[in-house]
Amino acid sequence: MRSHMLAQLVCLGRHTLTGVQATAGRVDSDWSADCRLYSRERFDPEEVFAVARRRIDSCLEPKKPMVVAMDDSVMRKTGTKIYGVGYRRDPLSPPFHVNFMRGQRILQLSAALPLSQAPEIRMVPVAFQHVPVPAKPSRKADALQWSEYRKAVRENRIGRLGLQSITRLRQSLDDDGRQKRPLHVVVDGRFTNRTVMRQLPERTVFIGRIRADAKLYHLPEAGSKQITGRRRIYGPDAPTPEQLRQSEDVPWQTIQARACGRTHQFRLKVLRPLRWRPTSDQVDVQIVVIAPLGYRLTKQGRVLYRKPAYLVCTDPNLSLQQLLQAYLWRWDIEVNFRDEKTLLGLGQAQVRTPASTELVPALTVAAYSLLLLAANRPQFSPSLPPPRWRPSPRKRRASLPDLIAQLRHDLWADSIRSPRFSHFTPPLSANTKSEKPLPSLRGALFYAPA
Repeated sequence: MRSHMLAQLVCLGRHTLTGVQATAGRVDSDWSADCRLYSRERFDPEEVFAVARRRIDSCLEPKKPMVVAMDDSVMRKTGTKIYGVGYRRDPLSPPFHVNFMRGQRILQLSAALPLSQAPEIRMVPVAFQHVPVPAKPSRKADALQWSEYRKAVRENRIGRLGLQSITRLRQSLDDDGRQKRPLHVVVDGRFTNRTVMRQLPERTVFIGRIRADAKLYHLPEAGSKQITGRRRIYGPDAPTPEQLRQSEDVPWQTIQARACGRTHQFRLKVLRPLRWRPTSDQVDVQIVVIAPLGYRLTKQGRVLYRKPAYLVCTDPNLSLQQLLQAYLWRWDIEVNFRDEKTLLGLGQAQVRTPASTELVPALTVAAYSLLLLAANRPQFSPSLPPPRWRPSPRKRRASLPDLIAQLRHDLWADSIRSPRFSHFTPPLSANTKSEKPLPSLRGALFYAPA
C-alpha cells in the first residue's frame, strides 16, 4: 500500500491504475494483485486517516478546539456502468443557465493543522467518504421497489451522512482520550439544516451559513406564566440577518482575523441568544453578520464590495474572534478539492465496482493528507532549489506542486546522479539570444507543475 500511495503522488500522467503501476515500476509484473487491493477491500482508509487525525491533535494546545471543515464535491465521470454515478449540477455552469454533469458525490472532512510558520494553518483531510445516490427504479417497478428506493434516498441524504461523519469524528476523539477537546465544525449553507443541527454530539460547536431572510426568535420571558397551552419555546420575533445588518440599533464591532497570510480588519454585528426552528429549544444560537469587504481591481480603481456573510453558531458564548477565524479557515477545504482533482487526479481511475470506486479515491486523499503532514515536520527542509524565475521572497507555505517536486527529488535524484543541480546556477550570459536546448529529464521530473 505504501508504494501505491507514493506512486499516486509522483505519477506523471493520468492517475489511472495503469499509470500508478507504471510509476511504481510494475509494468512487467502481474497487475491482478494491485486491482485486488481495492476490489477485495484489503485495506481500511479509516486507519490511515486516524494517523492524520492523531498527528493534528498532538500539534494542538491542550485547551484549543479542533476546527474541522466539512463539504461535499463531485468527481466527474462519463461511464454509464460505474457504481454511484449519476447526474449532478455542474458547479462550473453559468448562473443564468444550470448545466448537468455525470459524476460521483464525495464527502470530506479537513482539520486545521497549525503550521510551523505560526499563526498560519493548513487544512488536512481526516475523513473521506463516497456517498452515492441510490439508483432510481424503472417506471415498471412495483410498489415495494419504489418504497425501498424512497427509504434509501432518505438514509443517503447528504445532511444525514454529514451528521454521521461528525458523530464518528467526535467518537474517535473520545476514544483517543480527548473528551475535553471541543470540536468546532464549519460548513456552508448545504449542511445548515434541522437534520444536522438538532442531533449534534456533545462538546461539538456548529458554525454555518444561514439565509439572509431566516426567521429567528428571542427567548421567551423568564417570568411569564401561561394559564393554558403548551410551554412557550419561542419569544418575540427577532430581526432577520439582513434586517440586523441594516439596523442602526446594533453597532458594528471591529475584529481582527488572519486570511490569505495577512491580518485583516472585519466589521461584525452579533445578536444572541436566539432561537431558530431548525434547532428548536434544544440549542440556543447566535447570529453573526460580516460586513462586505471592499477591494480594488487596480490601485487607481474605485472601491468594489463583495456580498455580506450571515453565520449561525450553536454556542452563544463563543467569542467573535474564534468564530470568525474558524469560518475563514473553512476556505482551505476548497483548496484541498482543487489540489486533489487537478494535481492528484482524483476520479481519473477507471474502476466501476462498488469497493474500488470508494477505495481508490480514498487512498489518493489519504496519501495527500500524509504528504501535508510530512511537510509540516520541524526537521523537514526543502533541498530542491527554486526556479530562477521565482521571486526572491519565500512563500508563506509550500504549495502542493512544491511538495510533489520535492518528493520526486528525494525519490529519484540519486538515480539520475544529480543531487545538487550545481549546473543550474551559472552567471547569466550577455547574449540575449538563447541557444536551442534539448529537453532535460531532471527539469521535467523535478520542476513539472504536476
